[in-house]
Amino acid sequence: MSSNTNTAVSAAKGNIRAMVVVAMLGAISMILMMFEIPLWFAPSFYEIDLSEVPVMIGTFALGPAAGAATELVKILLKLVFKGTNTAFIGDIANYVIGCALVVPAGIIYKHRKTKKNALIGMAAGTLFMTVAGCFINAYVLLPAYGKAFGMPIDALIGMGTAVNPAIKGLGTFVILAVAPFNILKGVVVSVITLLLYKYVSPILKGQQM
Repeated sequence: MSSNTNTAVSAAKGNIRAMVVVAMLGAISMILMMFEIPLWFAPSFYEIDLSEVPVMIGTFALGPAAGAATELVKILLKLVFKGTNTAFIGDIANYVIGCALVVPAGIIYKHRKTKKNALIGMAAGTLFMTVAGCFINAYVLLPAYGKAFGMPIDALIGMGTAVNPAIKGLGTFVILAVAPFNILKGVVVSVITLLLYKYVSPILKGQQM
């Protein structure tokens, strides 16, 4: 075969491998979504999970587009197995928030693949996710949850007040519950990704360990 043919075949194999990896990581992420941990500073409907860890690992291994695709697979699988109680609004919002974490991290890491850039990328992603999460929770998710649960937003904020008396309204709810939730999630995902990535990435890339 000519060199052009060999290149095309190699590229096709790489694309197939990438699609398989995205599907596999998306499935693992969906499973991890099922294991949620309640937090002491937020109402019960805010629970942290580790589903972004496989997404972040895939993002670093295959690029930001693959990370966004993995996040999409996770959300779609969640809809298949658990459905939606927010008319898909919450699921779309969660997809955007997840991408706000992994895509900036992937873009920065792709520019120069060093541990320092990985740290910078994950810090930037955590910041983006926190800002996006605060905005989306205030104007999208809380109204969607309120409609799904048949509760006014004030009642949801009251659940936050029961946990933290300093929460008096939407502003303090976002600052004292939503922002810490996203920061904590970003830090936890970042630390676990750093611990696992060097062991997992050769497998994902089809390299020898």
